Amino acid sequence: MPDPQRIVSLLPSATEIVAALGCAEFLVGRSHECDFPQEVAGLPIVSRPRIDIHASSAEINRQVMQSARNALSVYDVDTAMLASLRPDVIVTQDLCAVCAVSLEDVEKAVCDLTGSDVDLVSCRPTKLAEIWTDIRRVARALGVTKRGNELIDRLTLAIEGIESQARLIEPKPNVACIEWIDPLMAAGNWVPELISRAGGTSLYGQAGKHSPWLEFDALAMADPDVIIISACGFDIPRSLAELPVLTGKDGWADLRAVRDGRVYVTDGHQFFNRPGPRIVETLEILAEILHPGRFAFGHEGSGWVRL
Repeated sequence: MPDPQRIVSLLPSATEIVAALGCAEFLVGRSHECDFPQEVAGLPIVSRPRIDIHASSAEINRQVMQSARNALSVYDVDTAMLASLRPDVIVTQDLCAVCAVSLEDVEKAVCDLTGSDVDLVSCRPTKLAEIWTDIRRVARALGVTKRGNELIDRLTLAIEGIESQARLIEPKPNVACIEWIDPLMAAGNWVPELISRAGGTSLYGQAGKHSPWLEFDALAMADPDVIIISACGFDIPRSLAELPVLTGKDGWADLRAVRDGRVYVTDGHQFFNRPGPRIVETLEILAEILHPGRFAFGHEGSGWVRL
């Protein structure tokens, strides 16, 4: 790294990328959602949600939709705190205005920092290859391009190792991966690609495309072999608390995955919805779930549980 920099990360996956590049010591601020690695917990927080993130999934969705109708952001950026931190680099995202502070929000905040010369780095991954692109983008901004390439090589090697084993396993289970519980939304973006690499067939969502809404009747008609709950921003206990709205639906008990005991709840907060270095752990979780007894990475109980 040529010169010490002052980095503010407004995206959990970006914080993990910065840390994986060996630059965690240069982080001076974070978003309210950045919680890994643990040493970032003590950093000043420069964003906060305008909605009640502890509400039910249905109520969160209602508040988000209301904000969208009123052309309001879901998050606030603390411009005074941001100014006091004097960042050289701010890492944010330009993919989803619901998942994290948007690029537009940050641009407005930076405009308020008169005389500020800040390098804005925006992550926008929709598939695996674009996660690598974001790692390169962040590494270049931090002056550690070589480390970025080395990190990508390590992650790619780990993914290829799992994929090469999963490719040999038959049959390939049909998988419904649920990203939001009420209303139902299937997982899109990089998740269908990960399911395929883990040796499954994703019934919903397309690699590189936004997550699609899903009707329960369509889920019942497809009757997947495996159902995976990976609710965005929800850990396992939070998802389990929300599940009765889904498991109480007429026809739930008749689904093949339910009858066969192949419904799984994952930590959608730490995995699945963080397009950073721990995308490998997400693939490991999928491999463990889709092929019981064939893969054992130690994620059961912490990364996923059987319902």
